[in-house]
Amino acid sequence: MQALRLKSGEPMPRLGLGTWKSRPGEVYDAVREAIRVGYRHIDCAHAYGNEAEVGQALAEAMASGVKREELWITSKLWNNAHHPEDVQPALAGTLRNLRLDYLDLYLMHWPVAVRGQAHFPPGVDEFIGPKELPFTATWKAMEDCVNAGLARHIGGSNFSARKLQTLLEEGRIAPAMDQVELHPYLQQTALIDFCRRHGIHVTAYSPLGSADRPAVLKADAEPLLLEDPAIAAIAKCCDASPAQVLIAWALERDTAVIPKSVNRGRIRENFEAGALRLTDSDLKEIGRLDRHRRYLDGAIWAPPGSGYSLEWLWDE
Repeated sequence: MQALRLKSGEPMPRLGLGTWKSRPGEVYDAVREAIRVGYRHIDCAHAYGNEAEVGQALAEAMASGVKREELWITSKLWNNAHHPEDVQPALAGTLRNLRLDYLDLYLMHWPVAVRGQAHFPPGVDEFIGPKELPFTATWKAMEDCVNAGLARHIGGSNFSARKLQTLLEEGRIAPAMDQVELHPYLQQTALIDFCRRHGIHVTAYSPLGSADRPAVLKADAEPLLLEDPAIAAIAKCCDASPAQVLIAWALERDTAVIPKSVNRGRIRENFEAGALRLTDSDLKEIGRLDRHRRYLDGAIWAPPGSGYSLEWLWDE
């Protein structure tokens, strides 16, 4: 299994199973099958609403002989638990759901804070603006989780280079990871370069284009990455699927990647993409596909009056 090497020296499996949009009743079987196939990296989040079922699958896998130290489990702090006093209880709840004593990696899901039990899309009055509750205050509470032994590493999700720089300057613990949307239509080369210079690793979410995401997050007539002619042509030449080409591309860039599936055949097929090697010509062809096209543009976090904007969120 290909691995990233963190500053601590610990290896993190680069190919993981994503669990966003995996419904209860499906995610248990998906995690069990993934571990049976060979995955050791499972990506979770409180907001996905399925951590308890993931935890059941993890517990049964470990009871069957998989060692805890063989697994890399990531989860994320949701936006409604950004007050410093709420961070450790939120992590404790995630650990109870996952039936674990600690996480390998805990990420701030978005640098956006909301009130109460709000999920998404929240009403304007449910937002807590960045001046009232800066993400750096939340980060300090996440650092305390590391000191308490509840998370071995911490990082961001949907963080721009500028926001990562702020964490580097103001935090005690440097972010180990930034998990961001990353695929040939959104290649984020400048962000990846920044992270490499500062020893921060990158995980690619929605590497296949996330065509199954909720309708509220979709645009009209958006391009389908899995149907891109250039990707299809490379897949044909490699005797691979388009999904395998997209996963292999992410691995070639030395990022981690977390394709989601609940289909047994595709779970195995995605895992086998780790053995696919793309040529320099393939990589150049894929490099031409960049459109700076976000499938998850963050607009639900930036309605007028919320205190946030897309310009603030992405620093673009």
